[in-house]
Formats: sequence, structure tokens, C-alpha cells
Amino acid sequence: MAFNSFKKLLFGFAFSPSLRANVFEVTRLASFFNAELIFVHVGEKTTEKETQFEALLEKCPLKPNDISVFWKEGEPIKTLANSCEEFGVDLLLLGALKRENVVKYYLGSIARKLTREAPCSVLLMLKPSIERIPCKHIVVNGFDSPQTQETVEAAFSVGCALSSEKITLVEEISESRVAVSVDDDRSLRKATLRKEKIDREEKIRVTDIIKKIPLAKTKGLKWGTQSIFGSRGYSIGHYARVVRADLLIMNAQEKPRFYHRFFPKDLEHILAELPTDVLIIQSKNNG
Repeated sequence: MAFNSFKKLLFGFAFSPSLRANVFEVTRLASFFNAELIFVHVGEKTTEKETQFEALLEKCPLKPNDISVFWKEGEPIKTLANSCEEFGVDLLLLGALKRENVVKYYLGSIARKLTREAPCSVLLMLKPSIERIPCKHIVVNGFDSPQTQETVEAAFSVGCALSSEKITLVEEISESRVAVSVDDDRSLRKATLRKEKIDREEKIRVTDIIKKIPLAKTKGLKWGTQSIFGSRGYSIGHYARVVRADLLIMNAQEKPRFYHRFFPKDLEHILAELPTDVLIIQSKNNG
């Protein structure tokens, strides 16, 4: 299924030291996406909090035309997931809500829960900022999966909206596909040739994904491919960290009945040690 641009964003906010950076970041993103922005605070509504938040919104230099704020009671994870369903949200934004020294763990832990329950894509903002930090390099998974076409198209849509410079599609290839025991020069040569063959096949497969995306969505964006032999999920996270990618885009988990087989070996590695901002694309075919 083709990817439809994000038109309705939701940010669950808390009154923490990072609130100003989070608000500046999400209003800026919503403006770039030309999307409606919904703020949801899970907790008590007071006149003091409402006044403080309205004053903060007024200071945002770049924000969308359509902004709304809701105050809700309940358990945070369930309330945010239900709010996404209620408002027909395309993208749930999560920022640094706890102390900086535990933010990676915190974001990873709630992402595990929300990617199970949220009916939409999820963006984990590891380092929201008051002043914009350009998103220059996007890394996106090129997995051999029914969801990947939509995820890659989403990467180009996001890259265009954020004026990114480069997109790298990463194919993670299991070492088991080589299936050659290396114990001498001959077997080493055989393994090398096998890897080169698989690498060529993967590049052709990923290039075919790009060809299916409308030219208007890929024009002006530089892109390339990178094959990595290793554990799926772990390898792409390590690669994104090494190349200092600004954003890593991944498929969400498969349909619920496949959850236990798919999620731990793919996203679990990413969410355990967030390498950078992570966007998890929830396919419209998923459910």
C-alpha cells in the first residue's frame, strides 16, 4: 500500500524540564509536514498549567495553523493510544520526558508498549531542540517484508518535508544465508562469492522498491543502498550510530499473531539502545 503523508500529529506532553524543547520541536515538525497538531496532557488540568502551556506555544517561532490541546485523566500509555484512535492520528510523537540520564531507556520502554497499542506510526525524538538541528541523513530498513515498500516511501516523504540530503536503504542479511564453512582459501573464496551474489540480489530488490515510488516523491533526494551481514535489527541500529544518521526509519511489528516472532529480533535491539531519533512506520495493511 502506498504511504500517505502525515496529516495529523499527536504529542503527549508532561511538565518536565524538556517541555520547551519538545514543544518547539513538534510545532516545527507539524509545520514542515503541513499537518494538524494535537497536544494531549495526561494528568490534572489547572489554570496555572494551562496558562504556562499557552504562553509556551506563543513563543514558538514556527507552528502549524491547526493546533488543539486536550487534558485527559488515566494511565499514560493507554490514554495516548486511545487518543490516537479517537482523533484519527497518523503519527504519535514521543520526546524526552524523563531525566536525561535515563531518557534512552525510558523512551525505549514506552515505545515497546505503544507500538503494540498505538494504531499509528510513532516517532521517538531522542534529542528535541529549541533551535532546529537539520535532518541531513536518513537511514531506512530495506527488509524483505510486505511492509517495506510503504516504509521506504515514508522515508522519501519525510526526507522531502525535512529537506534531507541523503537516504540510505539498509539491507540486513543473515550470515546463515551464506551457509559456507570457512576453513581454507577455497572455502573463503566460495563464501566471498556467495556474499557478493547475495549483495547484488539485495541491491536489485531494493532498487525495485524505489522504482515503484512516484518520481515526484524521490526527485531531488540522493539515495543509496548498504548491505550488512549480521543480526536483523541490531546491525541497522549499529550502522545508524556509526554513520551518525539523524533519523532511523523502521517497519513496525507484523500483525499481532506474528508479534512474538517478529518484534524481539527486529525492533527490540533498536529500542534497547536508541541510536538516534527513530520513526516506526505502522503499515495501513497491518492490523
